[in-house]
Amino acid sequence: MIDLRLLREDPDRVRASQRARGEDVALVDALLSADERRRSSGVRFDELRSEQKALGKLIPKAAGDEKAQLLEKAGRLAADVKAADAEQHEAEEEAKRLLLQLGNVVHPDVPVGGEEDFVVLETHGTIRDFGAEGFEPKDHLELGEALGAIDVERGAKVSGSRFYYLTGIGALLELALVNAAMAQAVEAGFTPMLTPALVRPRAMEGTGFLGQAAENVYHLEKDDFYLVGTSEVPLAAYHMDEIIDAERLPLRYAGFSPCFRREAGTYGKDTRGIFRVHQFDKVEMFSFVAPEDAEDEHRRLLEREKQWLTSLELPFQVIDVATGDLGASASRKYDCEAWIPTQGKYRELTSASNCDGFQARRLSVRMRDGKKVQPLATLNGTLCAVPRTIVAILENHQLADGSVRVPEILRPYLGGRELLEPEAK
Repeated sequence: MIDLRLLREDPDRVRASQRARGEDVALVDALLSADERRRSSGVRFDELRSEQKALGKLIPKAAGDEKAQLLEKAGRLAADVKAADAEQHEAEEEAKRLLLQLGNVVHPDVPVGGEEDFVVLETHGTIRDFGAEGFEPKDHLELGEALGAIDVERGAKVSGSRFYYLTGIGALLELALVNAAMAQAVEAGFTPMLTPALVRPRAMEGTGFLGQAAENVYHLEKDDFYLVGTSEVPLAAYHMDEIIDAERLPLRYAGFSPCFRREAGTYGKDTRGIFRVHQFDKVEMFSFVAPEDAEDEHRRLLEREKQWLTSLELPFQVIDVATGDLGASASRKYDCEAWIPTQGKYRELTSASNCDGFQARRLSVRMRDGKKVQPLATLNGTLCAVPRTIVAILENHQLADGSVRVPEILRPYLGGRELLEPEAK
């Protein structure tokens, strides 16, 4: 959640942020009104409690009619205190409800607009000219099936559409990717983590995934657990309700977990193959830093992602995501999009988001610097979303005979294998 002091001191900035996101600007004024009611009802409650305590000291000293009058007044005052307490609680709940609906305040340099209004910041690598090489590139599913690596038919038979099996070399390729990604993360100073895939409501709400993103979250109603769509959720909640000494910061984690997404609203999009699926594995970076270090850490996460994609020898571009496509928690987000030859365009493989103090306030993760205690900043960055990375590797490194060249960084994790070759029929 945002800092209420910012809302009170600069409501126009928050209104502008809501407008840029394409969200309801009236929410800002409703929250300002609820916050004022919360504060005024709190003052009223404190005044009545003070009067009640003062009266309580007079009653034992009084006698006769005076005492009877004081007792009668005490009764009325008790009713007023109870009513004021109820009003204060109601106002606090209303302010909290509205505050949880408000997205993070966007960074002033973020491009304004929707999904297609991003700004390209960098391009890396060379896009292959398959025509010059004398063959038409196959898509990842055709390649994967020939390699004995991907089975979507049996995935659909067992679990429905957008499910799949990675088989044989496909399963080994995932393990190679995960191990290589983790090795890079550890070398960069991240602590490896295996995280829970089921979390309680507070963890999901605290990371901002029960607002606009709720339609894509799987909820187990009987047990009131949520399946995570990213290990960002359990990593963010790892230090929930804790105060961290400033000298321990930054804290950097690399989490590996299965991820589950309903993919609501994507009917008809990316239905072929394994680019957009309901379940996948991912290595996610997560950082807890002092607020003043957040922007530097954001760039650091992006550099790790660029290093990873470069090591996989993939052509990619870096984009500054527009305000309407940020997600509630992020003030700014950079995506790395790899070139997918058979689609003729760049597609998202990784993202790096700066959430400032938004998640930390919700999860009550704070830092202590001397006597000062305040929310810290959280940031997250995808290192390897496995299925999409496999898509990019198969399509970009394919050869005319249907085999696929293995990037050098993965070869030690695949027994030195340099080629993935089609299975004999």
